[in-house]
Amino acid sequence: MHKKVFTPENAAMLLIDHQVGTLSWTHSHDINLVKANAVKLAKIAAGSSIPVVLTSSMEDHVQGPLIPELKDILPDAYEKRIKRPGIVNAMHYDKFNQAVKSLNRKKLIVAGITTEICVLFPVLQMLDEGYEVQVAADASASYTKYGDDIALHRMAQAGAIIMTHDQLVSELAVDWSTPLGKRLSGILAYH
Repeated sequence: MHKKVFTPENAAMLLIDHQVGTLSWTHSHDINLVKANAVKLAKIAAGSSIPVVLTSSMEDHVQGPLIPELKDILPDAYEKRIKRPGIVNAMHYDKFNQAVKSLNRKKLIVAGITTEICVLFPVLQMLDEGYEVQVAADASASYTKYGDDIALHRMAQAGAIIMTHDQLVSELAVDWSTPLGKRLSGILAYH
């Protein structure tokens, strides 16, 4: 249960496996829209100074590198990205788990490819470890719509909040007339 809304001061963002190759495997949603929404999440983090951990799996294989937009928007997080050697649950990989813990934030915003594998299992573990988790469903995708829906449902049943990037940007902005609100308002989907 959310005890308090997510704010730039209490939240962190985890973007999991938004890689050139992994994106091509997904068919649950319009992949161009999913990619655009992942880029918007990166812009939300950059615009509100939310710390970000990026991770990839087996970049030297068919999964390929992270999408280049992440490097452009979050250059420091990109350089420090956690390159997993194939471990499915990113939280099982000590470097990623330690990077998450070192953020000292109990509210995590998570998105990734694929929802039914690379997002589901870390989110379930994060919840078990006491984190509050919001999953950006519109910046995540799976092999099938069926698999995506079931993964989102399973995470919600476990206690994750399923949301969109527009809900997140609005939750963080609070007031569009503030400096933060003005910075974030241009990220909304209808712009």
